[in-house]
Amino acid sequence: MQDQINQFLEYLEVEKGYSTNTLAAYQNDLGQFLVFLQRRPADQRPKDWTDVTRDHIISYILEMKEREYASSTIARKVAAVKSFFKFLEEMGQIKTNPANDLETPRAEKHLPATISAEEVDKLLAAPSDSTPAGLRDRAMLELLYATGLRVSELVSLNVNDVDLDEGTVRCMGKGKKERVLPLYDRARAALYKYLEHGRPKLLGEGNNQDALFLNRRGARLTRQGLWLIIKRYVEQVGITENVTPHTLRHSFATHMLRGGADLREVQQMLGHANISTTQIYTQVTDERLREVYDEAHPRA
Repeated sequence: MQDQINQFLEYLEVEKGYSTNTLAAYQNDLGQFLVFLQRRPADQRPKDWTDVTRDHIISYILEMKEREYASSTIARKVAAVKSFFKFLEEMGQIKTNPANDLETPRAEKHLPATISAEEVDKLLAAPSDSTPAGLRDRAMLELLYATGLRVSELVSLNVNDVDLDEGTVRCMGKGKKERVLPLYDRARAALYKYLEHGRPKLLGEGNNQDALFLNRRGARLTRQGLWLIIKRYVEQVGITENVTPHTLRHSFATHMLRGGADLREVQQMLGHANISTTQIYTQVTDERLREVYDEAHPRA
């Protein structure tokens, strides 16, 4: 049964162009489902995927609910199972799809966490200009807020992805879709200082690393490394909200919409395949509008 999962993962990688992180999530979710099936009593344990029934999947969902999994996690895992059985059906490996017409548990929609423009200013001003690491950190934070890049997209950037003359950065998003994003002047200036005075010292002599952002060993900075850097500056400037690298992406989108940007334009900049994903940010701006209304209107 694991062989079919491996075939599905290969299909997602080669045919769909899914990222390493997405593939890892599918592998984890389907692996968990397989373990669940293998733990069934002998008379309920399927010998192969053709033996899996709708009741197996429903039992799996109920077990996750009993273990108090978040609704969003359950929804993702069930979606992975449904995609897998659809693949098996299309490949002719099963005649009946047990996941057909199975309703995916609805994930609770949480509004994205953001910080104010004033807090963003504090955070972006925190890194020092006197050290290579400080120049790197300032450039990273400015770039995150200037573009709304995902963390994985930021750490995957190479030097030649940045065009300071044009004031743009090119990134490869989900599904290997490329987009070119504009940079405001402060972000361009921060990147210029880093590339001229910070990166060469982090890189060291004889190192031909292409990565734009480097750690102290001259290797590509990781997502975990970026998270620790941001966490340190958040504590330094006294921001009490829970701030993650993704918070700057959320704040970018929310502030753009509040400033009058078109929803379709923000969708394009964020690299969302579906505009419904972007629309959640309008709820944040609507909430802010309500706050302003309640504070300002004499009869509110």
